[in-house]
Amino acid sequence: MTYTIISSCSDYMKNHGMGDIMSGLKKGLIIQIESYKHNGSIHRIWKKNTILNASDSFIIGVNDETEVVEHDGKTWITEEPGVFYFSNQWWFNIIGLLRPNGIHYYCNLSSPFVYNQQSIKYIDYDLDVKVYPDLTYHILDKAEFHMNKKRMNYPRDLDYILHEQLDHLLHMIRNRHEPFSSDTINYWYEQYLTVQSQLDQ
Repeated sequence: MTYTIISSCSDYMKNHGMGDIMSGLKKGLIIQIESYKHNGSIHRIWKKNTILNASDSFIIGVNDETEVVEHDGKTWITEEPGVFYFSNQWWFNIIGLLRPNGIHYYCNLSSPFVYNQQSIKYIDYDLDVKVYPDLTYHILDKAEFHMNKKRMNYPRDLDYILHEQLDHLLHMIRNRHEPFSSDTINYWYEQYLTVQSQLDQ
């Protein structure tokens, strides 16, 4: 699998026919999330994820104790519920993790997502932002980004996009824009519990 990285998120989505495919995303649908690297190799797969809300521009859902498959085939199980946000306006995605000491966030710099064959798919671009309950944060994996930038020959315009989008993400965090609010994450987790209870009946 390969992706063409271009400078416009909207053009990227149009080129992948998102308007026709997204209509199949319904509340309660179970899907996979698949991340790839720039060279098309698989990076990580989250096996079971529940959709809670979706449109032509965003997807919100939850995973909870889901199996994760790494690029080398090793597997592990997530330890806490995660509320995930994908938007075709962002070159990043956001996961709000519900932990006993509050909501933590993990943000991945990435390509815009595509959705097909019941899977959300995106390219992981190394840089991550770890956000704590008080909304302080750390930027992670800078060395990995610079290594892969050289090894996989990231285009110059991609480097510009990712740093511009990192600035936008940090602005969202500092200004507590959605979904950087415990009320927002808790709301979607309650929606998930409601869906689960309905499925169990």
